[in-house]
Amino acid sequence: MSENTEQRVCIKFCHKLGKTATETYQMLLLAYGDETMSRARVFEWFKRFKEGRTTVESDEREGRPSTSRNEEMIQKIRTAIRDMRRVAAKFVPKLLSGEQKENRKQIATDLLECSESDDFFLKSIITGDETWVYGYDPETKVQSSQWKTPDSPRPKKARQVRSQVKVMLTVFLDYQGVVHHEYAPKGQTITKEYYIDVLRRLRDAVRKKRPEFKESGSWKLHHDNAPAHSAHVVQQFLAKHGIPVVSQPPYSPDLAPCDFFLFPKIKIALKGKRFQDVDEIKQNATEQLRGVSKNDFHRCFQKWQERWRTCMDSEEAYFEGD
Repeated sequence: MSENTEQRVCIKFCHKLGKTATETYQMLLLAYGDETMSRARVFEWFKRFKEGRTTVESDEREGRPSTSRNEEMIQKIRTAIRDMRRVAAKFVPKLLSGEQKENRKQIATDLLECSESDDFFLKSIITGDETWVYGYDPETKVQSSQWKTPDSPRPKKARQVRSQVKVMLTVFLDYQGVVHHEYAPKGQTITKEYYIDVLRRLRDAVRKKRPEFKESGSWKLHHDNAPAHSAHVVQQFLAKHGIPVVSQPPYSPDLAPCDFFLFPKIKIALKGKRFQDVDEIKQNATEQLRGVSKNDFHRCFQKWQERWRTCMDSEEAYFEGD
């Protein structure tokens, strides 16, 4: 029996035991380590067994497709060529492989199903991330635009770069607003040890600001797959304190609220402004954080749910800008 077939038997067994696809994948990781099938493949086979499949063997593949050349096919190709136009490429975080796209789609599907079957699911998530805030960040082209008459010359502006003065901001938010934020000390990098300390302070903030979470113990953490976030000691810390983690597809900032909502909202308001030192940066960034309304956070989480649905329906890896 091949190793893949052996793992499929395990998947089928876990399904019959009533385990979820996520639990099955985690058990396979414990048993097979680096030799474990990809998450996407595990979920795919789990779904097949859930739909009634009994065999663990691979399906037979069809032979090489036949090709044909006739006037009808030639005309279709000519029509397609005539409809083509030249466009600039869209920059994306990463050119994803087919497996990575499938993994991204599967996670979006799982999260959407959870949110649609449980009204409290979205409201129980606390999501967070880190970002640099600069002493000076140039305006975007849109922000720099000016009104002019047809006869007046086009305005000119010198090219500028970001300031070397900067500070690392860490923010955690939920459906109601910012739960916790802090600024890293000068020279501090986001290591796994530092991140555990941040999570300790987050737990304290949850106790104070979200007592309903403390009583029910039902809040969940969402963060990206940065090394400091996914380190084994961090996973142990979360497991010890009973904090479940909501999955985030790798290389998917368009599916992370901090990236598609909060950080752009803060930074756009600060672009073009000059701050003399780190304390002034912190003061202004904090003011922007406090200025985000509760309704904005509600809409953010609703938009997050819509993005899961868009990801499921989209054939491309990334859908923004299409």
